[in-house]
Amino acid sequence: MFCKTTDNLNIYFEVQGNENATETLVFLNGLSQSTVSWILTTPYFKNDYRIVLMDFVFQGQSDKTGEWRSFDTHARDVVSVLDYLKIDKAIVAGLSYGSLVAQHLAINHSNRISKLLLISTFAHKTPYYDAIELSWWRALEFGGYNLMLDIMLPSVLSENYFLNPLIPIDLMKQTRQEANEDKQALFKLMRATKERVDYRPELKKIAVPTIIIQGEKDLLLPVHMAGEVAKAIPNSQFKVIPHVGHTLNLEAVPQMVSIMKDFLKQ
Repeated sequence: MFCKTTDNLNIYFEVQGNENATETLVFLNGLSQSTVSWILTTPYFKNDYRIVLMDFVFQGQSDKTGEWRSFDTHARDVVSVLDYLKIDKAIVAGLSYGSLVAQHLAINHSNRISKLLLISTFAHKTPYYDAIELSWWRALEFGGYNLMLDIMLPSVLSENYFLNPLIPIDLMKQTRQEANEDKQALFKLMRATKERVDYRPELKKIAVPTIIIQGEKDLLLPVHMAGEVAKAIPNSQFKVIPHVGHTLNLEAVPQMVSIMKDFLKQ
């Protein structure tokens, strides 16, 4: 299904799970992911929650036209979907890029969130992160998403995943490449992160129950970066999953879901 953003672009979304549930759980994608990326996660929640998946503008089946969008604008787009579905308040879970949108949503539209789950998240950059970001940017510029993905994967998947892949690496590459053929759309997505300033001071304003879930072997966003998010958000919880990397909705689904469910029961 599609709905319109406030600037008249099309946002693709899906509604799954229990349509009679009293609570709605919204999942927000990582950078080059789409709604398909949650296919291993949603079965664990389909009986107890109405589930909303969406592609940000420049992702998946949503529009890829227009200028780049800040995380504030992405957050406003999430509200457009909630308004269209007549959902007053939702639980929001965002991974990586989606976790940044979730942070801005919790600051700018706090009345629309009941609980916040930030997965593989960060609020400030380090020289190490800047170097990785630059390598992705240059790879996309000179070799397209194919080269960018080759450079990305060792940063977003752990060594253990390469040894025992749930989805074969070649198949994963093929699927992701088919979904990210428009490199200009990716540039627009990546610019939001490139332009984002240190958001830690803003996080102190978050008042909803929040949990941060991070992989111990996350090379892109080491645990200490997520720890800064946990320090900044009052009364937040912080859980680290051992031996796994950045893409927790692929390589650590049972562990991630267990933590999420424990938090949601509280």
